[in-house]
Amino acid sequence: SPLDRGFLFGDAIYEVLPVYGGRAYRLDAHLERLNRSLNEIRMPPVMDRAGWLAALGALVHGNGGGDLLLYVQVTRGVEPERNHVPRPGARPTMLAFVSPLPVIPASLIERGAAAMTAADSRWARCDIKATSLLANVLLRWQAADAQTTEAILLRDGWLTEGSTSSVHVVRSGRLLTPPQTHAILPGTTRGVLFDLAAREGIDSERRPVAEVELRGAEEIIIASAGGGIRAVTVLDGAAIGGGNPGPLFRRLYAGFLATRIEFSTELPA
Repeated sequence: SPLDRGFLFGDAIYEVLPVYGGRAYRLDAHLERLNRSLNEIRMPPVMDRAGWLAALGALVHGNGGGDLLLYVQVTRGVEPERNHVPRPGARPTMLAFVSPLPVIPASLIERGAAAMTAADSRWARCDIKATSLLANVLLRWQAADAQTTEAILLRDGWLTEGSTSSVHVVRSGRLLTPPQTHAILPGTTRGVLFDLAAREGIDSERRPVAEVELRGAEEIIIASAGGGIRAVTVLDGAAIGGGNPGPLFRRLYAGFLATRIEFSTELPA
């Protein structure tokens, strides 16, 4: 309906998760984040885990299974007229669809990606995974105009994240990423990197990362549900490290490939 609050106000929450071989990657982490975002916009959960398993399983297997990218959206629903303050009793609108999982070119893994920096112009509650993503769209568009893969965002001289990814910095062999605040989405793939780092015996820490640390990093790694894990080897035209994906990235990427099924949940047909 054109009177759906998601359409009129962006009053909606979404999740994106990869599916490998018909199995949903980090499903419980995504459902937990979905329910957290709903709670932050004063909506109750719309389904329990069993309900999501049944719905998503039917969607994935009804489209042939395999490797897919799964999108889920929940809006506050339809009201009889446009009004900023929600009226009680609206029935949530739920939408889900699958598309082919993006294939990351082997050359991008081998040589790394170019990125640019930009001022973080997004709203103050980036921890809510809301569908109102106009600022992200404009920032990612700016990166595309510069022929780079991602816009890495800075706020008052400190790293936040990318326009479509979480950002990780390697300093003195240690994996660093900013702590969880309202300025940063609690990325599920971000959590994967810390799980993999622990398995690989790589020291890691969530702490504020200054712009100077970003620019002087030994390695920069970006992570997202659709894009997986990628190394940034050029930032604002300057080489990062030796200009090639570094040793920590290669270890983490190998671990990511090896654990994709382990970290995934079987979906019922």
